[in-house]
Amino acid sequence: MLCCDLPARVTIVEVGLRDGLQAEKVIVPTETKLALARGLIAAGIRHLELTSFVSPRAVPQLADAEALLARLGRPDGVEITALVPNAKGAERALRAGVDGMVVFLSASESHNRKNLNRSIAESLADVAEVARLGAAANVPVHAALSVVFGCPFEGEVPTEKVVALARELFALGIRRLSLGDTTGMATPALVRARVEALRAALPELELVLHFHNTRGVGLVNAWVGLELGITRFESSIGGLGGCPFAPGATGNICTEDLVYLLQESGIETGIDLERLIAVAQEAERAIGRPLPGQVMKAGPRLKLHPLDAVATAKG
Repeated sequence: MLCCDLPARVTIVEVGLRDGLQAEKVIVPTETKLALARGLIAAGIRHLELTSFVSPRAVPQLADAEALLARLGRPDGVEITALVPNAKGAERALRAGVDGMVVFLSASESHNRKNLNRSIAESLADVAEVARLGAAANVPVHAALSVVFGCPFEGEVPTEKVVALARELFALGIRRLSLGDTTGMATPALVRARVEALRAALPELELVLHFHNTRGVGLVNAWVGLELGITRFESSIGGLGGCPFAPGATGNICTEDLVYLLQESGIETGIDLERLIAVAQEAERAIGRPLPGQVMKAGPRLKLHPLDAVATAKG
């Protein structure tokens, strides 16, 4: 039974292999990434942001973008997308055969220059070129906007600025926009304010929410999104992630934790939680350190244990 007036079904976009791994210092082998991708697909993930066609010098972890796409192929019923910073990256992505491209820029000038080494105006020009290439190839182009809920260099990011940038993206042909909480500065009040303002200004723009759990309220913010009727969320297996160009950035909200919350609230995802937990545990082994996911440690709510699993109290 649904709680309140929440959506009946939610789409999960898994970003762990891109956003999750990009901040890891130890290079994860392509074979390991491939195994994780196949595990996620077997668990029911149907929207996979697999990699990014950024410069290998900027993000060495994602230098195997072409190889990873070539080896994974085009699984039936699975949307494979990739992040692209500019026309050169888009051309690489199109040659590799992606189903969709994601362009990105920041809501603050300071973070945009740190993350992309470009001004916001220059990034918008890049978006226009990528949108043109995508339209010519009949490949959809979506956008991701970073530091929507606050910038680690400038502080508050005015709602009016977010709306103004969304208008410019919409004018360039963007019809789906991910609102990124890059350093976990979102709060329930900010989520509500941003979503309501964007909907009022651009009712035809589909909004996606991308939260980090830096300050422990990632799932709370996701719940507010559900109450607002958002049906598409980005998350990362095991809670991997963190922007390498933003101080204090830690992992995304965990895919398996989000799926658990949704399923226990009567919201369909099409994802097998037990199989997803197994992939999260595999990711933890691959990274070689504990990941922040909680459900991967505790299991589903009704997971039972034998009586002799723990000692009996004495006295």
